[in-house]
Amino acid sequence: MMLTPRRGLYRLAVVTGVLCLMSACTDVSMGSLETVKQAVHGGTSVHPTAESVAAEPYYQLQVSAPGGEAILLLASVQGDLLGWYGPEGQAVFLKHGVLVKTLGLTRNLDAMQLDGDPFASGLQHVQAPVTYQRVMDWSPDYHYGIHVQAQLQPMAMENVDILGTVHRLRRFDEHLRAVETGFDVVNRYWVDPADGFIWKSRQYAAPGQALELIQLRPYRGPQT
Repeated sequence: MMLTPRRGLYRLAVVTGVLCLMSACTDVSMGSLETVKQAVHGGTSVHPTAESVAAEPYYQLQVSAPGGEAILLLASVQGDLLGWYGPEGQAVFLKHGVLVKTLGLTRNLDAMQLDGDPFASGLQHVQAPVTYQRVMDWSPDYHYGIHVQAQLQPMAMENVDILGTVHRLRRFDEHLRAVETGFDVVNRYWVDPADGFIWKSRQYAAPGQALELIQLRPYRGPQT
């Protein structure tokens, strides 16, 4: 995933504007192409501050990957599925804060299903380790229908600084293992203990493709 600080910022406006039209974006999304251009050229960067984030009327997600980092903007809301789009056609899709699909990475998560989903009801209710199964599709290696054993375990409370505000969050570790592919990783989530909202996470989209996701200006439903 090659995300550069400034190269392709104009392309971000074009790509996300087109995708917005194609995906029938809601009124919480990117808005018109012209306003997106103004927002991007107004200084959105990979070194955000509370002031710079508040100055833009867009929901913003910071994504870091081995190849770089960028700020993605919310471009579609389809029920619980949120689509965030980036500078060179990259996109990540989150459901209840969990990565379920990516586009434009070196290796992509094409689809993901959870059999027994602890995230849907909110991680604030998870007080002990739980086990379940994921089914994941990865490309370009044509690894489809990979059954991944998962165990989610609540850990200690930690302080997480986001844009100068310290959030007191509970960390959850999710151990994922698929024997046939050698996939053996740990995802981490930093969760608001009051409502289960995931403010920060480190999730594997595919083998060798870890993403760090930080909610800078989160979308928390139609009333936010």
